Amino acid sequence: MNLKGKKVLVAGGGKSGISSIKLLMSGGKAVPVLYDGNVNFLLPDELSGIVDTRLGEFKKEFLAGMDLLVISPGIPIDSDIVLTAQAMNIPVWGEIELAYYFEKGRVVAITGTNGKTTTTALTGEIMKAAFPEVFVVGNIGIPYTEEVTKTTDKSVTVAEISSFQLESTHEFAPKITAILNITPDHLNRHKTMENYIAVKESITKNQNPEDVCILNYEDVVLREFGTSLDCRVMYFSSETVLRDGLFYEDGALYHSVNGERTLICKTDDMKIIGTHNYENAMAAAAAGIAMGIDIATIGKVICDFVAIEHRIEFVKEVNGVLYYNDSKGTNPDSSIKAVNSMTRPTFLIAGGSEKNSDFTDFAKTFKGHLKKLVLIGVTRFKIADAAKEQGFNEIIFAESLKEAVEFCHDNAVSGDAVLLSPACASFDMFKNYEERGRIFKEYVKQL
Repeated sequence: MNLKGKKVLVAGGGKSGISSIKLLMSGGKAVPVLYDGNVNFLLPDELSGIVDTRLGEFKKEFLAGMDLLVISPGIPIDSDIVLTAQAMNIPVWGEIELAYYFEKGRVVAITGTNGKTTTTALTGEIMKAAFPEVFVVGNIGIPYTEEVTKTTDKSVTVAEISSFQLESTHEFAPKITAILNITPDHLNRHKTMENYIAVKESITKNQNPEDVCILNYEDVVLREFGTSLDCRVMYFSSETVLRDGLFYEDGALYHSVNGERTLICKTDDMKIIGTHNYENAMAAAAAGIAMGIDIATIGKVICDFVAIEHRIEFVKEVNGVLYYNDSKGTNPDSSIKAVNSMTRPTFLIAGGSEKNSDFTDFAKTFKGHLKKLVLIGVTRFKIADAAKEQGFNEIIFAESLKEAVEFCHDNAVSGDAVLLSPACASFDMFKNYEERGRIFKEYVKQL
């Protein structure tokens, strides 16, 4: 589709939607119209008076005369606006599809239930060590639509892609893809685990035999998926010594080709902790190897890399107690990894908004790791029930995050740790997980 002069309805007035409008105007020479369900929505000053709006409850006439619908990640593909557009034979793109329309360089796309942000950030650093033009975009915080006009035939774009964003891709064709893991998440949106897996795996649908897909060998679903792909597959494993691929063994990460192993780095030299981070590092290293970067360079970048904000982020030591912010732990599997990374008796602050998650496996990690479980949010009673079923009864309920932090401060002793890792989304009490993490850090710094 040639976008020049086309009328495009952009659904969603958040960061993604506004960025899409600007791209359509500047790069595509299209005529965007913004739709937002909030009747009081106001355009940014630079777009006010230039871009038309359709506000409030969706009506079919909002799509009249439109050539394309661009949806923000928060809009499901089974929503009224999408189904209506499809019935009217209006193409539906997401922000990733829109951005890729303008892409001039090579793309590395990373998805998975957990580890995406860390792996994307680390992959970006590895690419920056070898290429002069690198853009790190997507679900990590900078919209792909905001950076894509800067790309060239020499640039590399590293994109963190969520399942929500993958739902509305069509021609998106990364040179390198990585699926880190697939565990239950967002089932309130995708309905079934089978749907969720299919959406994640769709990141590879336009890859050809010269492209590369990086997969977690220890994820049975992904191991089997790898056998069905036409592109080249690189596996990584934290448990199995691979003849071909990347693996962890005896405190080191290796890359092996036909059984000949090469040391990437020793894990004691890494600044990010936990087996899950060794997996993230191997996935990032695999992307670097696939792009032809030498292993010595990759190893140095991995060892120099520090934890990103909100992912097992050390905040402060108070009277011998270490405080960690893992607000990005928005599902049970992510928080399991965080709990297993703790080497001290731990006060865990958990709970948040409901995503139809099963907390059984999460609760199984409590014995032997936790001194106290401090619960907040809508899911606090559901998590408490799961904990009690596993024989863990050291449970406290708090009415707010502030109250939870104060309880931990009053009861933890030197040698303990306090970990915020909610295993839930934040929308019952906070705007997003970033706000939750920032507020937690503010409370800790006031102690």
